[in-house]
Amino acid sequence: MDGNGRLLAIGPTDNTSHQRTPRQPLRLIPAAARESFAPYSRLQPGLLPQEADMTRLAPDLPRAEGTPIEVTGTVRDENGRPLRGVLLEIWNANTHGRYGHAEDHSGLKLDPYFLGLGRVLTGDDGSYRFWTIRPGAYLARPDIDRWRPKHIHLSLRGGGARLITQMYFAGDPHNDRDPMRILMGDAFERNIGKEYAPAHGDVAGGYRFDIVVGGRNATMFED
Repeated sequence: MDGNGRLLAIGPTDNTSHQRTPRQPLRLIPAAARESFAPYSRLQPGLLPQEADMTRLAPDLPRAEGTPIEVTGTVRDENGRPLRGVLLEIWNANTHGRYGHAEDHSGLKLDPYFLGLGRVLTGDDGSYRFWTIRPGAYLARPDIDRWRPKHIHLSLRGGGARLITQMYFAGDPHNDRDPMRILMGDAFERNIGKEYAPAHGDVAGGYRFDIVVGGRNATMFED
């Protein structure tokens, strides 16, 4: 049920939940470790400033097809304290809804200038910024006509933890049927990027996505 007492039904999904279910009882993390946890990652080998710009494979190569966008935000704990040095790994489909991954057998168009992968570290104030192509929606399950709306995956990595969430786009016609949206209920609004006008004209639009780790106002995580 959601916060208003409404019963939420997911319906047919991708039938892979059992593959992600632990086979053994979970081990409780000691209280002292839980209380001190904050995602943190030292500078990763090979982490380059240009990894924040996913719209180009290299500065001297053409820009990828589609609409270039800027995404900004902060990573904070449940008490509002900024989390610095968090490694964000980002990936999304191209403008046609195709991932640059060997397991994507959709047959949708690939873009030779879009890899769809990026990495950034949060600053001292917990802020981050990256650029990508606004992804396309795609038909995830043709047998049940289930589409995945436009979304961007973000992984937060630090210590022994990895948390993954998604940023959605307001007004996507496939949002309401997405299994993650149904599970989140009213909290889905926290996972929608807030559109703004970027300060420079190099991109077509900007989206703010603030991430909260822990607490009742946490951003919804997949893992």
